[in-house]
Amino acid sequence: MESPCRDADGGFREMPGSPSRPGGGNEGPRRFVFVLLDRFSLLAFSAAVEALRIANRMAGRTLYEWSFTGDSSDDAPGCVTSSAGLEITLDHPLRECNRHDVIVLCGGLDVHRAASKSLLNWLRREARRGLTIAALCTGAHVLARSGLLDGRRATIHWENQDSFREHFPDVELTRSVFVTDGNRLTTAGGVASLDLMLSLIASEHGEALANDVADQLIYNQLRCDRDSQRLSVPSRIGVRHPKLAAVIRTMEENIEEPMSPSVLARDVGLSTRQLERLFRRYLNRSPKRYYMELRLQRARNLLMQTDMSVINVALACGFTSPSHFSKCYRAQYDITPYRERGAHGTIAPA
Repeated sequence: MESPCRDADGGFREMPGSPSRPGGGNEGPRRFVFVLLDRFSLLAFSAAVEALRIANRMAGRTLYEWSFTGDSSDDAPGCVTSSAGLEITLDHPLRECNRHDVIVLCGGLDVHRAASKSLLNWLRREARRGLTIAALCTGAHVLARSGLLDGRRATIHWENQDSFREHFPDVELTRSVFVTDGNRLTTAGGVASLDLMLSLIASEHGEALANDVADQLIYNQLRCDRDSQRLSVPSRIGVRHPKLAAVIRTMEENIEEPMSPSVLARDVGLSTRQLERLFRRYLNRSPKRYYMELRLQRARNLLMQTDMSVINVALACGFTSPSHFSKCYRAQYDITPYRERGAHGTIAPA
């Protein structure tokens, strides 16, 4: 079946040429097996489950079933704690799924520590059997670590994109709210899980049911896999000046090799002095200062989410001198990069 997207009225329509969704409407209830990783995102998980529950209610019959599992050290399933501290009791430990089940990896905080060897082996085994595997939020990191996203398109929460690119260069990372590549589904987390589930419901049981589910959830900003997960630059900075927004986009796309203010100004048809005035007027800082803050934020993400050396982090963020990087980092965050890395522990290599 073709992938649904929004029409002009905000509902779902069919998108020609899109990858087919898993499943079919007349094969009995489809079961989703939610794999809860330690400190999984509660919002991403609950949004997905609620969409399935309401689909059953609106259809007046059981279209979907679900169960909760996780990586446990023994045969007892136990509990998993979410990012908000809420504990979910698991229905069963990891085991072989039915061939039409959909596995859903629910990631969240510190996902680098959540992928055990037994979990990765289980995922690879189920993938060889042809199962559809989805990943919510940072669950894409575990899916990539198992090698099941190599050569495929995927997405992950924008905050984790820098580290993901460093760890998994063979994955084609996008900024979409969700991505479907064959039988691999990934979402950016948060309410993007709802967007994915509405898309699956529409594909399997029609746009009318998906729209009914969205209405029940008071969700009227329906998005498809072509929508970006982040607000536009003008929306994020609260300024709708096209040339200023264009310069900031260029800055965000050129972190490893920073561009000079004169080149940035020339590219949008401004003088360097005019660009300085724009930044002072709207952002109360110079272009150079704003650019530095972007680079340091990228460096902080890499320090806390990857095992890259501090020197390599510096180079990846446009600093040719480690001492200069350390000085700038300390001025911004009141801690050195080395102490920042130590405060968050050592991240296991991917």
